[in-house]
Amino acid sequence: MDQLNQQLADAAVFRVDKFVVPAEAREEILRKVRATHELLRLQQGFVQDFVLEQFSGPGEFNLVTIVEWENQAAVDNVVPIVKAAQERAGFNPQETIARLGVNADIANYQLLPEM
Repeated sequence: MDQLNQQLADAAVFRVDKFVVPAEAREEILRKVRATHELLRLQQGFVQDFVLEQFSGPGEFNLVTIVEWENQAAVDNVVPIVKAAQERAGFNPQETIARLGVNADIANYQLLPEM
């Protein structure tokens, strides 16, 4: 593996989920977020998390969650754990988002070097 790819593999990964949540869906979405984050906090490679709710400004997204992971390997390890937990709980995130009329933008991010 070349040096750049190794640096990327070792770099912290930030999972950022942004949601437009209708008022009537807020409590259900927050329950799901809380349950998911309780599980994430127990996983190896978890660093920190934030659940943010917009209180002012013209932004589109009114709920944002951020989870910092030590590296991509930690993310890769946690994905099947979360999916299995969701299946056991009968929770399908895509179905829930569609049913509640939530708009989601979900992606992983890394810090820009030398900022």
